Amino acid sequence: MPRLKATPAPVLRLQIKHGVAIGPGKAALLEQIAASGSISQAAAVLGLSYRTAWQMADSLNKAFSGPLLVSAKGGAAGGGAALTPLGKEVLTRYRTMEAKALAAIDDELAPFEALLRR
Repeated sequence: MPRLKATPAPVLRLQIKHGVAIGPGKAALLEQIAASGSISQAAAVLGLSYRTAWQMADSLNKAFSGPLLVSAKGGAAGGGAALTPLGKEVLTRYRTMEAKALAAIDDELAPFEALLRR
């Protein structure tokens, strides 16, 4: 199998407390939950197991001053999940910080990549 060309891929990962961080994966999970209204559907879109997605969401809920998402169990009414106002704010602030961080280093990426072994 041929190797794909590797390029520098900067990511913003914020350590929010010991052992808990928010980065591209958890942000994508929050976005998918907001879009689908379901942890299981968000997990499927992202290629995660339901358990992994639930653990990621639970770690965020426990790390902030309030829950970032709420969920209802399935059954006759269906169940589902949604971001809370705090969850929407955390996601928006994370994406804003990410965009600013990436813009700040954009001029350095190409020269940095030129230093890599081919």
